[in-house]
Formats: sequence, structure tokens, C-alpha cells
Amino acid sequence: SSAYNAPKQPVVRFKRNKHHKGSIYCVAWSPCGQLLATGSNDKYVKVLPFNAETCNATGRPDLEFSMHDGTIRDLAFMEGPESGGAILISAGAGDCNIYTTDCQRGQGLHALSGHTGHILALYTWSGWMIASGSQDKTVRFWDLRVPSCVRVVGTTFHGTGSAVASVAVDPSGRLLATGQEDSSCMLYDIRGGRMVQSYHPHSSDVRSVRFSPGAHYLLTGSYDMKIKVTDLQGN
Repeated sequence: SSAYNAPKQPVVRFKRNKHHKGSIYCVAWSPCGQLLATGSNDKYVKVLPFNAETCNATGRPDLEFSMHDGTIRDLAFMEGPESGGAILISAGAGDCNIYTTDCQRGQGLHALSGHTGHILALYTWSGWMIASGSQDKTVRFWDLRVPSCVRVVGTTFHGTGSAVASVAVDPSGRLLATGQEDSSCMLYDIRGGRMVQSYHPHSSDVRSVRFSPGAHYLLTGSYDMKIKVTDLQGN
């Protein structure tokens, strides 16, 4: 039989209709798998207590947070024991703040301000660090131990710069990758504080960037309807 059989339909294990009043833009699991967070253009962040064994909601009431005054474009849980696995960060349109929320206690912690354009992407690593990509053509690094911005990285190294639609940091915490609306990707050396390379793997907005586990490859997805794998081991 051919290796290219028709794909099997996925089995839907859990479904909830009308969870939000608007479109859902982003979802994230907590590291322990017991919380499922969603962000919507109804301006709400909702956190659903989840049981991974039964693959169902636990029946405990959802947490609902209304601190955003615009569409929530991305959210992520902080990893690592420092945060107890229940600190959620969220950002998007509106006031351009990043909000941190303690989902265990159900209360807000910080509003991190600095971006001057809508935030399109978030990434967290090493327990405390956040990278945020924005329409203001910058990536900002934040450290929750001091809750403040610790570095601003511009994309204007070549030409006029571009809105940053996606961000990721490699597993070692050394390299930042960005995907931009001008179809380019940037690699930035975090420790050295310098741009390593900027290249154009796509012909339209790069909306997703992710490193492979060993950071040998970068996976990018674009509005040009292509997914590309770039070998980072070469030149």
C-alpha cells in the first residue's frame, strides 16, 4: 500500500462550544497539564481546570480575567518550579501591556508596559524570562524577577524594520528567532547582544517560528502557505 493513504480523521477527545463570545486566537497548557488557557477577541482570558486522565473539564468553575482592553493575541504559562506552573502571561491589542496572572490564587500580578504597538507573540524560557514581539517592530525581553524590560531588540538592521509576528528562544537560551511581516526571519545572539543573521525564507508574513529540540533546525510557517525547515548547523 502507498505511504500516502488518505489521512485519518482526528478523534476529538474534548469539545466545548461557545467557550468565548468571540474568536479564540490562542491557547496554552500549563506545564502540569491541569489548566487550559484561552484568549479571544472578546477581550477575555479564560482558564479551564482540566483533568488529563479523563480528558475532560474537572467541573471546577473556569477562571475569567478581564484586564485586557483589546484582542488577546498570545498567551503562555511560565515554566519551572519557581512559578509553581500556574503563572500565565498574556498580551495583544489595546493598551499594549503584557499581563501576568497567578492562576492558583486567581489574581493579577504585573502589567508590563513598554511596547508602543500591538503585541503579536510571546515566548517564555528558563523560569523567569519572556520575549515579546510587537507591531512596533521590536522584540522586548522581560525578567519577572525584577518585573521589567531588560532589553529591546529592534528589527531595523536592514531597511525600515518590520512588525514581529512570532518569537522563539532555543532550548539553551542562547538564540532568539523572530518571524516578521516582511517575510524575513532574524536570528539574534541573546548573550552576545547582536544579530547573527536575517534571511527571507518566505514570500509573505512569517507567523510561526519554532526551534527543534536540539536547535539544529528552525521551523517556520507563513501566510505564503509554506512550512520551511532551515538547517542552522550550516553557514
